[in-house]
This record gives sequence, C-alpha cells and structure tokens, in this order.
Amino acid sequence: MKKTRLTISLTVLCSLLLVFSSCLGVSVDIALDQKGSGDVTVEYQISKILDALGKLDGNERWNTIPVGKADFERTIDRLPGMKLTSFSSKEDKNDLVIKAKMEFEDLNSLMFFLDASGLRSSFSGNAHSGRIFLALNEARAKSNPALEKLITEISETYSVRLSMSFPNNGNLKITNGMGRVLTDIQGSVINPSGKKVSCSLPLYSILSSAEGINVEFQW
Repeated sequence: MKKTRLTISLTVLCSLLLVFSSCLGVSVDIALDQKGSGDVTVEYQISKILDALGKLDGNERWNTIPVGKADFERTIDRLPGMKLTSFSSKEDKNDLVIKAKMEFEDLNSLMFFLDASGLRSSFSGNAHSGRIFLALNEARAKSNPALEKLITEISETYSVRLSMSFPNNGNLKITNGMGRVLTDIQGSVINPSGKKVSCSLPLYSILSSAEGINVEFQW
C-alpha cells in the first residue's frame, strides 16, 4: 500500500513532534506576549537514513515529513492565525536540518499548530494566566528487548528541546502519565521557572518511557 501524502500540513510534523516515532531531534521555542500572540521557532533534524527509507516504496516525490519551504507555505495558508516569517534548510554529514519561524495571533492558533487533533495537548486560561499541556509519549506496555535495542540505536544521538518565554514569570514541569513530577530523567536539563523556561530531554528517554512523559507550561 502506498503511503498517504505527508506534505499536507505542519500538523504532520507536530504530530511527529508529540509522538516522536521517527529518528529525529527537535527544538521548539515559543515566545508569548502580553496580548496572547507571539512567535514559535521550530528546528528539527531528520536522519538521512530515515529520509532515504521514506523514498523506497515508489513515493520519491513525497518526504516522510515536510522538508521544503513550499510545504510550510502551503500549510500556513491553511492555518488560521499563523504566518511564516522565515525558513531555512541545510545538510550536515548525518542529518537534514530544517528551521522555520512563525507568528501566531493567539494561543488557540498556537495550539492548533502544535496539535491539530487536540488528542495530545490541551490549553486552558488566557494570555495572563494559563496552562499548556503536551503529551510527548503516552504510557504503554513494555516492549520487547529487540525493539528497545532498535530504539536505542536510532535515537541515542538526538534530543528534544522545548522552551517558552512569558511577559512575566512562568513554570515548567515534566510529569508521567499518572501526573507524578519527573526530576530524575538521565541526561535531561530543565529550567523550571522564570521569564523563560525550558527543558532538554534525550529522545531515547522519551521513546522508551513506559509511564509516559508530558510537559506542562504554566503562567
């Protein structure tokens, strides 16, 4: 069966951001102003191996996730309240590196961009006091050792970085599927409070977590 066309929208990318089922590293930086608008910068690394695998079934014209400026432009035209302000791409020895910056009119526009389905995210409140919840990986049954080994091999050099800047102070916390705060994820770096909060998590830790990993921004 041929793949569906994955260049349809940035929500495909953002679903991958939240599911992290591919071999990639991601950085998402959100800046919120006092009116609830702002900008979001997304940078992601795609393994050239993964990109090549997506072209082996007769779908050479379509990439596994959006990698071209035209993909982003078509998508932004369909997303209310979003505007693409810059785009760049480059290659290094192992990866394709894509970077795009967008402006959003309000927090609902931002949330639709991050997760159009709404199944892995939620927002409550307003520009002055609110909460954004993102499920990076849901709780799951323990996988077999062979799959765990494969996850290690494809994700060991990648990380996931999320940050958010506020007009005033905010907070960030990492939780599992039961809501317990996680502070001991090996290899992670977390800045939990201030005008800019952030976390950097090894991709392997997210993919291999049986209890699930969530990120919550509060302000």
